[in-house]
Amino acid sequence: MDFSLALLIGLVIVGIFIVLLLVVIIPIPLWVAALLSGVRVSVGSLVGMRMRRVPPQVILSALIQSKKAGITVDSNALEAHYLAGGNVFRVVLALIAADKANIELSLQRATAIDLAGRDVLEAVKMSVNPKVIETPMVAAMAKDGIQLKAIARVTVRANINRLVGGAGEETVLARVGEGIVSTIGSATKHKDVLENPDIISKTVLAKGLDSGTAFEILSIDIADVDVGKNIGAELQMAQANADKDIAQAKAEERRAMAVARDQEMKAKIREMEAELVKAQSAIPQSIAEALLEGRMGIMDYYRMKNIMADTDMRQSIALESDKGVKAK
Repeated sequence: MDFSLALLIGLVIVGIFIVLLLVVIIPIPLWVAALLSGVRVSVGSLVGMRMRRVPPQVILSALIQSKKAGITVDSNALEAHYLAGGNVFRVVLALIAADKANIELSLQRATAIDLAGRDVLEAVKMSVNPKVIETPMVAAMAKDGIQLKAIARVTVRANINRLVGGAGEETVLARVGEGIVSTIGSATKHKDVLENPDIISKTVLAKGLDSGTAFEILSIDIADVDVGKNIGAELQMAQANADKDIAQAKAEERRAMAVARDQEMKAKIREMEAELVKAQSAIPQSIAEALLEGRMGIMDYYRMKNIMADTDMRQSIALESDKGVKAK
């Protein structure tokens, strides 16, 4: 009797331990909910998920959601995506949203988009409801030298097929900005752009700027166009100032050269005057020697003095005449 009681107690303890182990390993309520939802998952599969360190709650919840939405999803694919670091719930929600919107999206592509670092659910929503992104203010100069500043609003829709490997919003904004600069720069007059801003949007949209990106550009609308600086006039003024500085520098160089030449001429004149004074100082001595040696007579000397006096008188009269003429 004692042995039977001990065996019974042991069986009860073992049973309780097995039940607790099953409750811990297998989410019984969720498993029951999955069965009631039509999701057939064996207990062995749930145990295998635990062994592979995959939370059964995540996989079962995703399977229940997809089943209720009428989508067939492979549990092994969901496990592989979870083990790869993906977001299982976002992928399933994206598949459901794409199915309701009649957008072709396979589980393999959805998991690839999610693992690429993009929000696959947001991409599906953007495919249904396009997104408007605004460019920063873009400044460009028309051919007449007037600067224009434009802001554009770009309506884009996600392209599911190009999400993996496609460029992001920054590339779209950069290309649109480049197109705006090119269009304004090719305009003959800035008034043409102000009168018809749609010239920018039509020209930019025709360039096919969405190639190689993860988006499809639906429209480009010019939100604002403002007149900026007169760049052409500023460039002309800068060129004129530069030319003036060059001319002033050349004039200063010529003035310096003229001053140098004047100083050189004055030096030569002083040198000639010094030589003249030296020569004049030697005349009396030469006259005295000529008189002593008999090469000049006394009458010749007085005749020379008379000629010199007459010359000085004529020079004085000429100077007084010039002064009278200038006074008149």
